Amino acid sequence: MLYPTEVRRLPEERRLRVTWSDDSVSEYDYDTLRGYCPCAVCQGHSVSEVRFHPPAAPVEVTSIQPVGNYGLSIVFSDGHGTGIYRFDFLRDIDPARRPGSPGR
Repeated sequence: MLYPTEVRRLPEERRLRVTWSDDSVSEYDYDTLRGYCPCAVCQGHSVSEVRFHPPAAPVEVTSIQPVGNYGLSIVFSDGHGTGIYRFDFLRDIDPARRPGSPGR
């Protein structure tokens, strides 16, 4: 399993940069992260494919905390922070790996 070796906010660019254990790098626009929030409120309880729900207004990331050894808790400036961004989920929504996805 891949895991982050560094997680860095880039506030001037409104992006989050994740360096992975295989030395690859993913960058996520804050609005893209918020739009893909994996919580049940945003995605529903039995979703087969995660859907992008754009935020009503641009957001900032106000805090990031590790969750066990499998994910990150990200809190946004709109007060939302209930989603746990599992590492495998973050890889799946990496804009560089999803042609045509928001945030590319």
